[in-house]
Amino acid sequence: MTAPDVRRVLVVDDSAFMRKLICEMIEDHPRFRVVGLARDGVDAIEQVKRLDPDIVTLDLEMPKLDGLRVLRRLMTESPRAVVVLSAGGPQYGDATLRALELGAVDFVKKPSGPISLDLPLVRDRLFHALDAAAAATISPPAPALPPSPVPAPATSYTVPRVPARHVVVIASSTGGPRALAEIVPLIPSALGAAVVIAQHLPAEFTAALAARLSRSSDAVVCEGEDGLDLFAGTVYIARGGVDTRIAGTRGDAFLRLSARGSAGGAAPSADALFSSAAEVFGEACTGVVLTGMGRDGAVGLRQIRAAGGFAIVQDEASSAIYGMPRAALADAGADRVVTLAMIASVIIGTVPEERLEWLTA
Repeated sequence: MTAPDVRRVLVVDDSAFMRKLICEMIEDHPRFRVVGLARDGVDAIEQVKRLDPDIVTLDLEMPKLDGLRVLRRLMTESPRAVVVLSAGGPQYGDATLRALELGAVDFVKKPSGPISLDLPLVRDRLFHALDAAAAATISPPAPALPPSPVPAPATSYTVPRVPARHVVVIASSTGGPRALAEIVPLIPSALGAAVVIAQHLPAEFTAALAARLSRSSDAVVCEGEDGLDLFAGTVYIARGGVDTRIAGTRGDAFLRLSARGSAGGAAPSADALFSSAAEVFGEACTGVVLTGMGRDGAVGLRQIRAAGGFAIVQDEASSAIYGMPRAALADAGADRVVTLAMIASVIIGTVPEERLEWLTA
């Protein structure tokens, strides 16, 4: 009999070698037990129904039924924690992010492609993802947003690029891509602030995240670059693997990227971003802490509040992982604690409407 605190795992991969390797790694962890191995998507659906595992590790490239279609069915019919094992490289980034948007808790990047003989190199990362899956609150996907309205015919004016005099900084980690897919499309291009997001992702995935959010958003969304000026109505995704800070002054601010320091931790660091935002923008700063494991963002949010800025924290019920929001509340408190569905409107409410002046002039 399985002990109550041991989570039951179904391993899904079309490679017999990878199934064996993943199984051996998981069985080395005292908190997880492999209860089944599935060779393709159809087999995975059948074994989930029969075995009812707590966690599924899911390959994305499979015959008969690929991983994204498996995930969509699982989250609609029988939601449970899913960890995606994804090949690395830009060509796989979009599919991995789509999996996270559909409800996968986390992903592990295979070191050397779909068949990774060196998979044990990411053993600790796999255990971290399984721990996140064990702690996650699982919910079905949110309803799709309605299609964007058809753009009005071009006129004789163009929207000016207004230097940001207010900034919104957002911290997110595990569960973040799914949360951001609900928040960013609701941010208007007329927002009187720049938005800078520190989402914990490897370097090759942040450009893909920016591209995905851009396709569904009215606001301009781009990956942050060193020296890039901050404009109102623009969303900047901090690049993975390095830290992003804000430099300059209100109305003349820009991004500064730097290598991760010796202190370690996730990169991009939300604390580094938040602290710099507080220093440059002071009371004209809104800090937002979303779902994620760990404590990143808590120290920075405290500095934002000390500078007179506004603090928003995602509530426990709507967080996939409540670690970062809990730490932020304990260390900094918050002006608002709200559900994921309310965060975009609360952000908009904290920003002055100066960005709209050109429309009524």
